[in-house]
Amino acid sequence: MTRPVERSEIVDYQTYEELRADIREAVMKEKEHRRFHVGPYLTFLFETHATMRYQIQEMMRAERIVKEAEILHEIETYNEVLGGPGELGCTLLVELDDPEERATKLAAWLELPETLYAKLADGTKIRPTYDERQVGEERVSSVQYLKFPVGDAAPVAIGCDHADPELHHETELADGQRAALQKDLET
Repeated sequence: MTRPVERSEIVDYQTYEELRADIREAVMKEKEHRRFHVGPYLTFLFETHATMRYQIQEMMRAERIVKEAEILHEIETYNEVLGGPGELGCTLLVELDDPEERATKLAAWLELPETLYAKLADGTKIRPTYDERQVGEERVSSVQYLKFPVGDAAPVAIGCDHADPELHHETELADGQRAALQKDLET
């Protein structure tokens, strides 16, 4: 289970500004083995304690958050993304630059979260749980928060078996990627 971010780990946005370059460099290295592109539109980023702490600090910096209640809200919100025991927490980005194309495709891809999977070594496809607030009646959000209940074994591939051929892709994970996710399941 990934350890949640605690309030004591969060610094004010001015102090963070002084530390930002070093923190950002470390987090970008961490993300290297946890970011997977599946086809032309889907990017999966498996989150860790460090990536969520970074996101919280970045939000506080961007929004100039100083009120304690708002800081606690950010911590709670981002901690929800982290996986529990046997789960890998993930942010999915549906990357469509053109606003018209994005509106059309997100409306057509309502069932997207249900068609995503993490494939285990034995070929089993594990479907994620997802935040139902990210799926509306008329369109799916371009950002999805997922949790893959994989147990104690890192997946060997990440994919989507949506009926739309533009989404129907699978990406095999390299050894370093599987090792990173395995480490996340063990910490």
